[in-house]
Amino acid sequence: MASTMDPADPPAEARSFLTERHLATLTVLAPDGSPRVTPIGVTFEAERQLARVITWEGSWKVRHLRAGHDDRVAICSVDGGRWLTMYGRASVTAEPDAIAEGVRRYAQRYRTPGEREDRVVIEVSVERMIGRV
Repeated sequence: MASTMDPADPPAEARSFLTERHLATLTVLAPDGSPRVTPIGVTFEAERQLARVITWEGSWKVRHLRAGHDDRVAICSVDGGRWLTMYGRASVTAEPDAIAEGVRRYAQRYRTPGEREDRVVIEVSVERMIGRV
């Protein structure tokens, strides 16, 4: 059975799940209200209730968020019967320190990403977390 978790203090199983190498999906709402889903790598910092997705400036997800249509997003990771979804509000930043932190955390969880001059970070203030881990 799924359970709701406190994003500021998720249980140990959720913290562990969010450090294992699992891809995720990011769902954003298009201007017409339909969901758009794309695969991503994601990291989570419980102390700040902050999920990070490194990407590039010209991606559809960034163009959508920068256009200001709707900043509500869902991030879902799945591994067999274990899963975790984070809900929150997203913003895009090209601030060098934020990019460096996003890349550092991504490298810890997945691998060192290739270089990109147009790299940005989607930061999601996680308001709600639910799952079965």
